[in-house]
Amino acid sequence: MKSALKLLALATTMFVALPASAQEVQEAPTIAAEPVATETAPAAEEGGLTVTVSDESEWQDLGIAITSFATDRDVPTQTNAGSTAALGRAISEVIANDLRNNGLFKPAGPQGLPQPQFSEVQAPDYPVWQLRSADMLVQGYVRQQSGGNLVVGCYLYDVALRMELAKAGWVVSAGDWRRAGHKCADLVYSRLSGESPFFDSRIAYIAETGPKDRRLKRLAVMDSDGANHRYLTSGQATALTPRYSPDYSKILYLSYLNGQPSIYVYDLQTDTQRLVTRSDNPTIAPRWSPDGRWILYSMAIAGNTDIYRISASGGEPQRLTDSPGIDVGGSFSPDGQRIVFESDRSGTQQVYLMDADGSNQRRISFFGGRAATPEWSPRGDQIAFTHIAGDLRVAVMNPNGRNMRHLTDSWQDEAPTWSPNGRIIQFFRTERNSGKTSIWQVDLTGRNERQLPTPVGASDPAWGPIRE
Repeated sequence: MKSALKLLALATTMFVALPASAQEVQEAPTIAAEPVATETAPAAEEGGLTVTVSDESEWQDLGIAITSFATDRDVPTQTNAGSTAALGRAISEVIANDLRNNGLFKPAGPQGLPQPQFSEVQAPDYPVWQLRSADMLVQGYVRQQSGGNLVVGCYLYDVALRMELAKAGWVVSAGDWRRAGHKCADLVYSRLSGESPFFDSRIAYIAETGPKDRRLKRLAVMDSDGANHRYLTSGQATALTPRYSPDYSKILYLSYLNGQPSIYVYDLQTDTQRLVTRSDNPTIAPRWSPDGRWILYSMAIAGNTDIYRISASGGEPQRLTDSPGIDVGGSFSPDGQRIVFESDRSGTQQVYLMDADGSNQRRISFFGGRAATPEWSPRGDQIAFTHIAGDLRVAVMNPNGRNMRHLTDSWQDEAPTWSPNGRIIQFFRTERNSGKTSIWQVDLTGRNERQLPTPVGASDPAWGPIRE
């Protein structure tokens, strides 16, 4: 199969690997697409190859070697990783962990592999890596600028073809060095798999502490790998069901201030929040529209719960459902044309679809058990949900309700949220006796499952889009 991969690589189209940039105030310092000096990392040029592999076992067969990133001089940095040499190893470890934990690749390194000199980053010693049976090689460098910022370069090579497949360089502040590792992992992942990247993204979630009957719930954020935790609220008011805005600048969430349900938008650039709507009626599950103009939520009036739509800037809500029973949730399709939601109007909790204006409501789930918390994939091809049939399990199905299959098999897994590329699903798991919650993720095969590290209990994860 590996030789077939090489032939496929030769037949693909050239591309230009462009540096990425971001402007994330508070959440993450700037990554700027600044020119990288020619002697250390020339600007990206044509000469890369796109490899598309359809079978996951073929992806795992690729021998990817990831070396410690080199440096031109080992000097102290203003990071928790130490000097530039230590930082080079730490960045490569981020890359290796990203690729390893997504379940598609089995990279080697950086421990136990030869460490290239700075001069070898752009001129790999291919025979050394061929002897080690490496198909692909990831190398890079890190060096400190006079102002304290870091310049990080990333290179992907095909060892058998002795060719550079992709490269990119980023300028990062010292405190944001991990993001350069995520960007490099995204570069490798997307070039080898043909999939959209997702490592350079963030998770909003609810941090939980205290006993089950007096649980403190705070709004928090972290990187996609569980690093860089940050609390956004104090816990004086219970926070629930966060969601990132499409442009990553805000987080929508539900708060119970003095027992009164309130929908807030937290601005990540200013660390301020504003009230969208407040009611004396029970309110749950606010969700953004894909263009960020609308917010869906559910509200119970006189024992009847319906789905409403309100402008993101506030105003008068519009009711979209009007049926006896409980209509909850609401997740837009990626094109914003349809909404998936849950309803018990048929007698049991099931999944329904409707058009964005509330018309054309119809049931799509007809399998055994109940279904809750439906969430549309960013690709638009699947809907994830919580299947309740004895235990609570994360499942997926087509938008027409067919081809339902379980991805998890535990006692209580619920509230799925999709990675930006629609390949990984995060959810939260509750322990049977203690009630302790934790965030887990699983890929679409259901075979690669892992827990994300959080400093305290965690629930209600919400995966944001890829960062620019």
